[in-house]
Amino acid sequence: MIEAKMLTRYYGDLLAVNKASFSISTGEIVGLLGPNAAGKTTIMKMLTTYLYPSSGTALVGDKDILEKPLEVRKIIGYLPETLPLYPNMEVREYLTFVGKARGLKGKKLQERLGWVRDRCGLTYVFRQPIGELSKGFRQRTGIAQALIHDPAIVILDEPTSGLDPHQIIEIRELIEELAEKRTVVISTHILQEMEVLSERFIIVDRGNIVADGSLASLRDKTLTTGRVLCSIKEAAADVKPALTDIQGVTNVAVSEDNGMSRFDIEYKRGSAPAGAIAGLCSEKHWKLQELKEIPASLENVFLALTKSESAGMAGGENASEEKGDES
Repeated sequence: MIEAKMLTRYYGDLLAVNKASFSISTGEIVGLLGPNAAGKTTIMKMLTTYLYPSSGTALVGDKDILEKPLEVRKIIGYLPETLPLYPNMEVREYLTFVGKARGLKGKKLQERLGWVRDRCGLTYVFRQPIGELSKGFRQRTGIAQALIHDPAIVILDEPTSGLDPHQIIEIRELIEELAEKRTVVISTHILQEMEVLSERFIIVDRGNIVADGSLASLRDKTLTTGRVLCSIKEAAADVKPALTDIQGVTNVAVSEDNGMSRFDIEYKRGSAPAGAIAGLCSEKHWKLQELKEIPASLENVFLALTKSESAGMAGGENASEEKGDES
């Protein structure tokens, strides 16, 4: 469990995070999203006690980040965007070092080494120097170090960066497995991946939390229009005027192919044109071949809620803090 309470962070006079409050329960995979320099990385660094807040606090597990930072670190697995790796170490040597630093030893250490080796797909590179690994395998090693001590709370910054499609699927499955008994927070710019993984999103812009909820709830709160696609085996010139007249329809785009007319219809949210289209086709004896709602993507919602990257820089994290972290 994580409970942020009015987390605020200044870098000099620059306000990077402004009174961020939210709670995340065990079993949730929550996407922490925002443009570059919006405040995401600073929030994660405060939760992991890498940075102290200027004001406010957070409970991680049942431990306050200000009062018990060392206890917080014991229950968190953290993957920063800049991987904390030692290139001259072999993968096995490095993960053994991290495990011992986390207090593991003996049989328990060997069990956890075997688990991260297998679940993070490191079997074939376990005895190779980290500096010789591909970007994808270095990323997997970074994830392994975050999981070596079996943490209750996992915070991952760009976990699928550098992975190929097969590796992304494997890491997605691992994250879903972790969330069965843990709290998982992920920050990424790959919104399509986040849409698959997470059922809840916290969106940050210019240091402020501008949205918190499921994709469906964010669509309802944020977007004013929806889309319907339909295909009708009639001449577009005959059909388009009737579709345009349907209540709530704001735009109708047309394409034709071998006597089939396809319509991309934009409408005001709150209206229900799909039923009207079906009724119209029945009334006119038009051959309706396809009719489907096109739900707005996470990207649509994200763009509606956030400012441009250049605008976000005015109120986000300062350049010196985020250089290399690209958040």
